[in-house]
Amino acid sequence: MLNPDHPQRDYNRLRVLVMGLGSFGGGLGVVKFLAGRGASITITDARPAEKLTDAIAGLGDVPGLQYRLGGHCDEDFRSADLIVVNPAVRPDHPLLNLARSAGVPLTSEMNLFWQWNSAPVVAVTGSNGKSTTTALIHSILSKAGGAAWLGGNIGVSLLPHIEQIRPSDVVVLELSSFQLTDLDRLQSSPHVSVVTNFAPNHLDWHPTLDHYRWAKQTMLRWQTSTDFAVLNADDPEVHDWPGQGQRFSFSLQDTRLPGAFATTDRQAILRLPTGSQTLPLSYWLRLPGRHNLSNALAAVCAAAQFGVNAEAIQRGLEEYQPLPHRLQWIADVQGRSFYNDSLATTPESAIVGLQAFERPVVLLAGGYDKHVDLSQMAQAIASRAKAVALMGQTAGSLREGIGRYQGSPCVLSPALSTFREAFAWAFAQSEPGDVILLSPGCASYDWFRNFADRGQQFIELIEQLAGG
Repeated sequence: MLNPDHPQRDYNRLRVLVMGLGSFGGGLGVVKFLAGRGASITITDARPAEKLTDAIAGLGDVPGLQYRLGGHCDEDFRSADLIVVNPAVRPDHPLLNLARSAGVPLTSEMNLFWQWNSAPVVAVTGSNGKSTTTALIHSILSKAGGAAWLGGNIGVSLLPHIEQIRPSDVVVLELSSFQLTDLDRLQSSPHVSVVTNFAPNHLDWHPTLDHYRWAKQTMLRWQTSTDFAVLNADDPEVHDWPGQGQRFSFSLQDTRLPGAFATTDRQAILRLPTGSQTLPLSYWLRLPGRHNLSNALAAVCAAAQFGVNAEAIQRGLEEYQPLPHRLQWIADVQGRSFYNDSLATTPESAIVGLQAFERPVVLLAGGYDKHVDLSQMAQAIASRAKAVALMGQTAGSLREGIGRYQGSPCVLSPALSTFREAFAWAFAQSEPGDVILLSPGCASYDWFRNFADRGQQFIELIEQLAGG
């Protein structure tokens, strides 16, 4: 029987079922990879074709594909030789249990990449900040003279490029808890693992908080003494996670440990076994907020394990292009500054978004309910926001939480049924000099296809306002 946990050099004529095409490149990447190696591929997705137009268009040059859209067929899961599962699908899905009972092996896009990749991997996980930290590491390493590849949960599949990735290159990945859950089967961890922080999240997918923590700890579980773990000293739980890798810390204050630390004079110290150096990170970094300084410290510490020099660090930070949908300045319109932080899908990320501004903030917040505690987010909104447009499934619980702070000057919106309505209400509450911030603190699935769709709709509404 086919072993999905070892590289398969010949997929010729294998019947492969890809479950969940996805919206961020993983499904497209794995289909192109397997089709190029002779597999006969069926794509099955619960969403109808009209919801997958962009993804299907991206596969227009791949011949022989079969589609089963708008639902799944039991027989597909019994008769396949291999099933590649989208990471968002829960492992206990009934159709996956059906496949297991029929002896059909399961794998994922990330597991396939891991088995084929020959380059060292530096990977980032965490409840917040992992996308920015991943991109910062890649930016620094790309200025150091070698080839660096960026992929994973950040939205890029590297599988189609696997033949171009050399052992002397460096692969930089963002890894989600979903991806790490399946990756644990390979008993492998990154050469350099970065954990930005840990807070409850995705409890609609993970059965318990302990399971979510276990998934994240896959980053460290299989490391050896020749690997490196870069851990957040400002998060006591993360800093105490067990592992065999060489440990480095990062913090907004100097703990005197090996790693990267901010100092009181807007400088940072990078302390390695080979020596220490002082770096003016706060001057090189163009991103707002103390949380982004923490992300930069983590990135510098991780990149330093590959021997980068100060010039590469400076260029990597100064020339870094901010990620779309992450505290992204869009425009100043009628005296208001609009920022798109749609990638803030956790309460903690919404809080740091609010803390990034000293000007009055009119906030758009709320969305899909992942069954996480929103009380701290509600407190931050009550104390820091001038007004808040409450959206989606979590609007009621946020309203109740903010309402506990009776002295709060924050104005709460009435019930809102569309994003356009929320945007119009937020603008009406603002005045020149204010920031209008989309930082939902929740997932997007109730009103939008994904966080990128939410952010793009925000940008389009701003453009319409400017044009009008």
